[in-house]
Order: sequence, then structure tokens, then C-alpha cells
Amino acid sequence: MENISEKIPMIIALIIALIFCGGILYYLEYQQDIYYTRIDNTKIEELFTSDNMKYQYTLLAYNEKGKKKEFTFKTSRKLRNEAYLKLETTIFVGVRKWEEVQFDKLPEKVKVNYAE
Repeated sequence: MENISEKIPMIIALIIALIFCGGILYYLEYQQDIYYTRIDNTKIEELFTSDNMKYQYTLLAYNEKGKKKEFTFKTSRKLRNEAYLKLETTIFVGVRKWEEVQFDKLPEKVKVNYAE
């Protein structure tokens, strides 16, 4: 029978590994990035599903530094064409939440992409 003191380093290593993995998962899931986009209803796809999400948008979006990224997200209704959205995104989920914002609330490096 092994002595309990011989198992302590293995138990400590396992606890440290679990904490490390938990920290990585927390960061990847809960680290949010904010992007901004403008609705273009020519980029909408109608979905035929049993859930409430009937439409899907695939749009380019920009963060406050002007970095461009494409996002796909679902909605329960068609959104107002040319409305500006603030997208809360995560690595695993993508767009977690969105809300409509006014043009003057967009960061300056985002506005230049939508200036007309």
C-alpha cells in the first residue's frame, strides 16, 4: 500500500491542471469582444427551423480599433435595413447579444467604414 505522502504531489498537480484548464475555458467563453455592424437586408437568409430564430445574417463588423471580422448570427425577425448594431461576441458562441445603436455612438474607427 502506497503512503499518502507519495500521492500528494500527484494530487496537487491534478488540482493545478484543473484550475489551469478551467481558467482557459473561462477566458475563451467569457472574454467578450465588441464589434459594430450595419444591417444589410440583402445579406439575410431565411431559415426553416422549428425554433424561434427565423433569419440569419452574415455581415462584416468592425471593432473599436477598426479590425474587420465577419459574423453570422440568427434573429427572430428581419432587422431594420441600415440600422447599426453593437455585437457582443465570444470565441465559442460568436454573437452572443446585439443591440441597435445610433451612428453617433459608434467608435471613430468604425464610423469611417460606414461614412457615406
